[in-house]
Amino acid sequence: MPNSQKIATLDSSLAERLPAYSKTLFDAKASKKLSFERIAEELGRSEVAVAALFYGQAQASEEDIEKLSALLGVLKVDLEGAMGGFPDRGRAGPMPPVEPLIYRLYEIVQNYGYAFKGVINEKFGDGIMSAIAFSSKVDKEVDADGVTWVNITLRGKWCVEI
Repeated sequence: MPNSQKIATLDSSLAERLPAYSKTLFDAKASKKLSFERIAEELGRSEVAVAALFYGQAQASEEDIEKLSALLGVLKVDLEGAMGGFPDRGRAGPMPPVEPLIYRLYEIVQNYGYAFKGVINEKFGDGIMSAIAFSSKVDKEVDADGVTWVNITLRGKWCVEI
């Protein structure tokens, strides 16, 4: 990681909406100057999955907790009880979102959600894409003109509705 690259830290306005351990993890991440990419390499998970652990929106395995403890220098006992429980998804921010980047993602679904649904239904039939049996990836692309693009891949298990 280049020294000039900034790392994600905990926005204080979100802190009260997140589990108490989120602050502990983010503080340790900041003090060690670790990116989600670097932590993901250590845990053997994707960057997005690791970030979801930090925000309390994914369940940590015993192995995740052990590796986070070692990498971040946080006592394992301080993470086990809190991170081993069930995640509380979808409560990190207000609806509609007010943070500009998150609002743009929300706007994409508002503007193209039914188009995505129509195309997906034509390809797969009736059903839904799981957000639990799910993975995602974020990539950076710079085109021939030097314009930077973000590529977000969403991968969800197809579930046929009953």
